[in-house]
This record gives sequence, C-alpha cells and structure tokens, in this order.
Amino acid sequence: MGFYKYIRKIWYSPKENLAGVWNERLIEWRKEPATVRIDRPTRLDRAKSLGYKAKQGYVILRQRLIRGGRQRPIIKKGRKPRRFSRRKDLGLSYQAVAERRAVQKYPNLEVLNSYWVAKDGRYYWYEVILIDKMHPAVLADKRTKWIAEK
Repeated sequence: MGFYKYIRKIWYSPKENLAGVWNERLIEWRKEPATVRIDRPTRLDRAKSLGYKAKQGYVILRQRLIRGGRQRPIIKKGRKPRRFSRRKDLGLSYQAVAERRAVQKYPNLEVLNSYWVAKDGRYYWYEVILIDKMHPAVLADKRTKWIAEK
C-alpha cells in the first residue's frame, strides 16, 4: 500500500486510531475562531484527491459550524396555523454552508472543494480548499486554469 492509503485507513475511524491527538485537536479547535486559515491540510490524502497542491495560489481554511439549530425560535404570540411553522429547511448540507462562509470571508478566492475533518457534540469542522484564480501559478497550470476562465 502507498503512503496515502495508510492515511486514508486511519481516517476511517479517527477516534480510535488518533485517540489522544484527536481529543487535543478538538479542544484547540473549539478555542479558535470559526474560520481559520491553516498552513497544511489535516487530511492530506483527502485534500490531494480533491485537487489540492502544495504551491502558491492554494489556500486551506478550517471552517467551524454549529450543529443543529436549524429551526426558528418558538413563536410566543398568535399566528395563523400556516404561518406557525418552525421548520427552517435550508436545503443545503453543512458542507455547502461551510463553503459559502469561507467565500464570504475571502471573496477574491474560488472554492475548489471541501471535506469533513471532525465533529463533536456541538460543532462540525470542514476544510475548504480555495484557489486564487488570478495567481500566476494557477493560471500557468493547465489543470486549474479553467477556474480563471469562469
């Protein structure tokens, strides 16, 4: 097996395979802001398979999302029954919401892809791969210059 295959195997069940490191990471990540720019991906195998390259023009963000809370608050006053609905179905996955928030933080970058990193009782964490579509290294690469042409 190659190196990346071993990494992928560890991430099938990270709580068991990364036992102490896993808990320490989550404790640190909870203290950080919701959007954090990081130097290198946490899951190198997944990032590489989604198109990440360790060169200029590529940015990795770790995005934190609160789990649940997809309902409106309880309505205290009277309403017509059809207006009483509390369900707030966004029609978006948590991953799509994470990508949107990353683009809001860095509007000059374009989302290439994203992947799940962790979850606990309160949060989900996703890492979002962003590309600077005006960077010369991105424009010179034939695999990524399609983003600049959009």
